[in-house]
Amino acid sequence: MSYVFGRRSRIALDTCELPLKLLAHKAIATSPMDFSIICGHRGKADQEKAVKDGTSKVQWPHSKHNSWPSMAFDAVPYPLDWDDLDSFKALGEHIKATWSSMDEKDKLNHDLVWGGDWKNFKDYPHFEIVRKRGG
Repeated sequence: MSYVFGRRSRIALDTCELPLKLLAHKAIATSPMDFSIICGHRGKADQEKAVKDGTSKVQWPHSKHNSWPSMAFDAVPYPLDWDDLDSFKALGEHIKATWSSMDEKDKLNHDLVWGGDWKNFKDYPHFEIVRKRGG
C-alpha cells in the first residue's frame, strides 16, 4: 500500500527546509506504515508551550523548530498511540533508512539527527537536519 500525506502534514512540511520536505515525501511513498507530520516550524508561543509541557527541553529561539524555514519536523505513526514505542521506533528507522538512500545533492550538505537516538532525552517524533562539518 502506498500512503500520502493529508492536509495537516502538508501544511507542517511547507514550513520546513527542502531536504526535510524531500525526506518526508520519499519516506511516506515507501513506508510500511502510515504516518503524519505534526510539527515543522514553531513560533515563540508554541515553543514555550512545548517546554512547559515537557515535550521540548530547548527554550525559544534555540530549537531547530524555531528557524524559518524549520530545520526539524515531528513525525508520528498513524493512527497515533503515544504509548506504542515500537511503532515510533519502526518509523524512526524507516525515516533514517530513507535519508541514507537519498542522493547527496538532495541533502544539501546536511546530516539527519533523530531524537530517538539521543541518550538523555528520547524524542521519538523529532527529526532534524544539521549542516555537515566543514560544509
